[in-house]
Amino acid sequence: MREGSFIWSHLAKQHRTAENWVDRLWLVVLLIAALLLFSINLEGLPLQDWHEATVAQVAKEIWRAPAETMRWLYPTLGGEPYYNKPPLLHILIAGAYSLGGVSEFTTRLPSAILTSLSVPLLYCLGREMFRHRWVAIYSSLVYLTMLPVVRHGRLAMLDGVVVSFLLIMMLCVLRSRRDLRYCLGIGLSFGLICLTQGIVSILFAIVAIAFLFWDTPRLLTSRYLWIGICIGILPVAGWYVAQLLRYGYAFAQHGLWNPSVHQVGIIAPEHAHAPWFYIIEILKWNWPWLIFLPQTARLVWSNRNLSWAKLILVWCGVYLLLISLVSTKFSGYIFPIYPCLALAFGAELAEIEKLPLLSPYPRNWVAGLSILALVASASSIYFSWGTNLKIELQLIFATVALTMTLAAILAERGDGQFLKVLFWGSYVSLLLLIKSNYWAGELSPVYPVKPVAAMINRVNPDVKKIYISFPQYRPSLEFYSDRTIIPASIQELQSYWQQNPQPHLLIKGSDLQNLQLDAMKIVDKTEGWNLVTKDKNRW
Repeated sequence: MREGSFIWSHLAKQHRTAENWVDRLWLVVLLIAALLLFSINLEGLPLQDWHEATVAQVAKEIWRAPAETMRWLYPTLGGEPYYNKPPLLHILIAGAYSLGGVSEFTTRLPSAILTSLSVPLLYCLGREMFRHRWVAIYSSLVYLTMLPVVRHGRLAMLDGVVVSFLLIMMLCVLRSRRDLRYCLGIGLSFGLICLTQGIVSILFAIVAIAFLFWDTPRLLTSRYLWIGICIGILPVAGWYVAQLLRYGYAFAQHGLWNPSVHQVGIIAPEHAHAPWFYIIEILKWNWPWLIFLPQTARLVWSNRNLSWAKLILVWCGVYLLLISLVSTKFSGYIFPIYPCLALAFGAELAEIEKLPLLSPYPRNWVAGLSILALVASASSIYFSWGTNLKIELQLIFATVALTMTLAAILAERGDGQFLKVLFWGSYVSLLLLIKSNYWAGELSPVYPVKPVAAMINRVNPDVKKIYISFPQYRPSLEFYSDRTIIPASIQELQSYWQQNPQPHLLIKGSDLQNLQLDAMKIVDKTEGWNLVTKDKNRW
């Protein structure tokens, strides 16, 4: 009897060892695939206005500041206190600047690496939620090949970093149900989210608490959970207290009160988009995986009494509802929902592994793949001739068309290999996309920033403030030119010209005649823009 027990114990140990080895292998494979997709050609395009350029400018000022100024604790933007977000990501980018200099690559690399980690983290979360490894594998691959995940994850923005910390928090939430030591991990990961995103991170705490209230309410009364949370938010509280002590009422007004007031749609409805803005974002950019949505929704709802389905329903439903109440809507705010959607799709796709060979698949899968193949083929043809000729886009859409066509044919035959074709084709298509100059673009069709900034740097490095005849403020121009660029109307430009002995204005070519400036001297010009000042010989 003892010998039999020993043999079974030995076999079970060997099985667990083999299982752990397979999991580690998948983690390595997923991490390498993610790093490849998120880090190639980061320097290919200029920094985006607003979020990306602002983060980069704050990081540059941290990097340049003397150590005694403690700029890492008291960040600035254009020399003024920066209240908007705690500076965790900005400090990481400043560290990258100290190692590799200031460039698009070093600006985007820290967030790209941290977002890459979210792929193996999602695998770990999938293994914790489900018994079957294939669910975790499919979930990770779906998430890795979502276009918005790749695009936003490669930018120097907060969203991908927050998602990585969020996945750690959710993993600790699940494991804390059987081991209270993971409550400390909940607190620490939540603290990292707060140090990245600021007070908006309370949304993620609401999601976690709502799930525990539905699934494991006893954990909400555990002192270990609240002790862990208190420990995790200590650094966050320290940062906010440091700002209050240094800046006082100004920080309380602009760093705490104003962001909340301007983001809640009920208080500022005039700036609100439609409540279904984020639903449209999901429906626009998450193909081909949305063809599995009807069956996925049915699967999740039919299993709503199980923990994994509860987490998906609360994660998607509560978070989507909360961000829909925010008036300032931006496509990156939907990023934390994508891991949840990937887990749901992974659960549905794993059901294919249980089907007999050559079993028929739902007709809407074949129809959806066929439609995507036609759309991609038409797009490839559109970019193949005339004024629309763009070889890179032609190749990308041709790859997508081939992928969808092969997947549709295999799905029609009931061949489960269509999923492998879909994953590989989507991954290769995204690789081609990020190697091109189309993976990210300016948020609006305005003038190119880098040539104008190069002109400013070339002409007069001592000028620190330049007025521009352009109505929109562009943080990227300030970042590249290393100057304060102030948008101004025609009247404001004329007034500034008269009041200053040596003004410097950046004037669009079409505005030169309207300004009628006395003793004007064009210092340099590029891309339809003129840098002008007063000619001392004529004044």
